[in-house]
Amino acid sequence: MLILCPFCSERDSSEFAYYGDANVVRPDPNSPDAPKRFYEAVYLRDNPAGPHEELWYHSFGCRSWLRVRRDTRTHEMLAVQYARSVSSETKPDA
Repeated sequence: MLILCPFCSERDSSEFAYYGDANVVRPDPNSPDAPKRFYEAVYLRDNPAGPHEELWYHSFGCRSWLRVRRDTRTHEMLAVQYARSVSSETKPDA
């Protein structure tokens, strides 16, 4: 499987570390039900078939965090962008 890194160009997926679903929101560790919420966030996840947003880290390259939209059935890369640019685009206005 090849991933198009915006900085390094197309690279083999062995250069990257997969970090899972890009849409998972980390639970608040200070909430009263934190253990239950962390259990659900870590172990009770969907296994989608089709387009899916994922986080990848280019560990053997430029060390960038990438947000990849990938079809899990075919491994086709539908979109790749820096994760930082996605997070800044979705920040609420101050």
